[in-house]
Amino acid sequence: MPDLLLELFSEEIPARMQAKAAEDLRRMVTGRLVAEGLVYDGAKAFATPRRLALTVHGIPARQSDLKEERKGPRVGGPDAAIQGFLKATGLASLDDAKIQRDPKKGDFYIALIEKPGRPTLDVLAEIIPLIVRTFPWPKSMRWGERSAKSSALQWVRPLHAITATFGIDTEEPEVVPFELSGINSGQTTYGHRFMAPAPIAVRRFADYEAKLFDAKVVLDPQRRRDIILADARTLAQAQNYELVEDHVLLDEVAGLVEWPVVLMGSFDAEFLSIPGDVIRATIRNNQKCFVVNDPATGRLTNKFILTANIEASDGGAAIIAGNERVIRARLSDAKFFYEADLKTKLEDRLPKFDNIVFHEKLGSQGERIARIVRLAAEIAPLIGADVEKTKRAATLCKADLLTEVVGEFPELQGLMGKYYALAQGEDASVAAASEEHYKPQGPADRVPIDPVSIAVALADKIDTLVGFWAIDEKPTGSKDPYALRRAALGVIRLIVDSGHRVRLGDIVLDALLPFRVVEVRREAAENNDLWDKLNERLDMRELRLRDRWNDYINAKGGIILEREQGIALALRGDLLSFFADRLKVQLREQGARHDLVDAVFSLGGQDDLLMVVRRVEALAAFLATDDGKNLLAGVKRAANILRIEEKKDARSYDGAPDQSLYSEAAESALAYMIIVVKQDASAAVAREDFAAAMSAMAKLRPAVDEFFDHVKVNDDDPAVRENRLKLLNEIREATRAVADFSKIQD
Repeated sequence: MPDLLLELFSEEIPARMQAKAAEDLRRMVTGRLVAEGLVYDGAKAFATPRRLALTVHGIPARQSDLKEERKGPRVGGPDAAIQGFLKATGLASLDDAKIQRDPKKGDFYIALIEKPGRPTLDVLAEIIPLIVRTFPWPKSMRWGERSAKSSALQWVRPLHAITATFGIDTEEPEVVPFELSGINSGQTTYGHRFMAPAPIAVRRFADYEAKLFDAKVVLDPQRRRDIILADARTLAQAQNYELVEDHVLLDEVAGLVEWPVVLMGSFDAEFLSIPGDVIRATIRNNQKCFVVNDPATGRLTNKFILTANIEASDGGAAIIAGNERVIRARLSDAKFFYEADLKTKLEDRLPKFDNIVFHEKLGSQGERIARIVRLAAEIAPLIGADVEKTKRAATLCKADLLTEVVGEFPELQGLMGKYYALAQGEDASVAAASEEHYKPQGPADRVPIDPVSIAVALADKIDTLVGFWAIDEKPTGSKDPYALRRAALGVIRLIVDSGHRVRLGDIVLDALLPFRVVEVRREAAENNDLWDKLNERLDMRELRLRDRWNDYINAKGGIILEREQGIALALRGDLLSFFADRLKVQLREQGARHDLVDAVFSLGGQDDLLMVVRRVEALAAFLATDDGKNLLAGVKRAANILRIEEKKDARSYDGAPDQSLYSEAAESALAYMIIVVKQDASAAVAREDFAAAMSAMAKLRPAVDEFFDHVKVNDDDPAVRENRLKLLNEIREATRAVADFSKIQD
């Protein structure tokens, strides 16, 4: 079957756009082929700095003929309907239509439409120009004489040539014929801009890729990455160095060159007095170069590795020298910024935060830092962190945002705070928290292990979440402009991965306090009595965890007590539900079942995330056993019977069963076992031995099976029936000691 080769040759395509553009080209072409009834065997797209290319294999030579039956109006229907039917179907008269007999609805006209398939070459000539004109570049431009017209072709950079061929391997392919803004499709492409600029005639993909390589163009981005990485490693090892690998930079560099040539340069050793991360960021951001380590010391050397796009006649000496000049100047700037930053202590920068707005509804950065300090101090004893160190760390954690180095390299925020804190003699835990309180920033990022860092990180993320919840700026659908989902996942990982026991609901309520105080103080400005009480009793610096919320409520003299309690509890409940949803996402990604999270959370009051995870793990292990599966089936059977009967009777069957009404041995045995299981499971849950709680649940299984095998629930005696339904409810209530089994999917 024939193959398609398509190349769009242009001026420089930005590296950051190449991967998406290649995927967009593949998606758009193959999508239109399928829509036209042309199913293909495979497709692959490529990108270099000057071209997008696509090969599609195994496309039929022509569309299949289409046969379609189209139903028309009733026989004897209105003339207007009949004329519309004839026009839509292309029939000359009703003599060309068939009549479909329908005894119930009456007879209908049916048109048999036959549409012969078109040659694929014609279809391609129609769809490719449309795809090129509607290509979704983030930014595009018009050029040349035609650019004055709004209808002129737009592309990311001026488009110079289009290669489009279609055919089978054993024959000469045909050119897909079309014209776009003065550019005619053909079989001509171009190699490397400097080393092989002459035009190249190509036929199909294998021929195209090979001729490009001969013309100093490596078409496949992955192959360019592999070449750069292998050559950089070899070059570093040849001088007893070790490449500092950077896969994000590697992707970018591979998008900047068509013929990668790896070279090594150097800079003055005096710059090694700058922190290695600053050197790396300077060289990476300004010149897209890699740095190298000395394996003996694990520290950076004064060497760097660059990737040229040409085999220079001087062996790359001029290219290396040019990069060295730029890097020397940039490192001089970085050294100046770093040394200037060291002259000002971190705490001396803090007053400036009072004049920097964090969010118009959430106050300044200074106010936010004060909230983080207060909340971190409350979290610290819950996770075994030193309170004073935690307060100090929270006070300084954002200070490096106002430094020159972070202003130049924002990606070094936190990390520079650690360096500056160590330089001014701060405790190692305080310094580490400056960097680590931002973590984890994604599923692959590590979780801090220092309790001080964990306390500050939790306070930072929870303050963000509570603040935006308080002003009703929650994520909606796919929109999450403040990265609140990531913050919630960060809180979950900080708690679960570090193995700390905290009541998240208490912390959330605690964090809500400053935001509700702001609201009440606004109202109190119009109420002198309330204002006086707030000033007398609501000193944020002196309140303690055990009485802070009560003092806050009481300070308002009961004037708006009910409203404030309702708002606080509603916000807490809503935010805890958000955490539950995020926990489900995380557990599902780890292979756990989200319905088990529902089964645990639905018990209420489950804000100890570590315990939730342990319950879910124990429940999953239990349900993987025969006892677990059979008990779940029995509990669900009981729940289904109850639901049906309660709906029919318009009542619930709560309350203890009457033992005197037990007439079957299986009833008495089940009732006794429910009591035993409740006691054993509750005791196991109380000591947080969830495996033992599940083992206790397993004891219920034989009694449940026996009950359903020998007892008729809907007995003819209404009293007996009611008693047995209450016993079924007892089964449901007994299992709630560990989870709500009704939430578990079969």
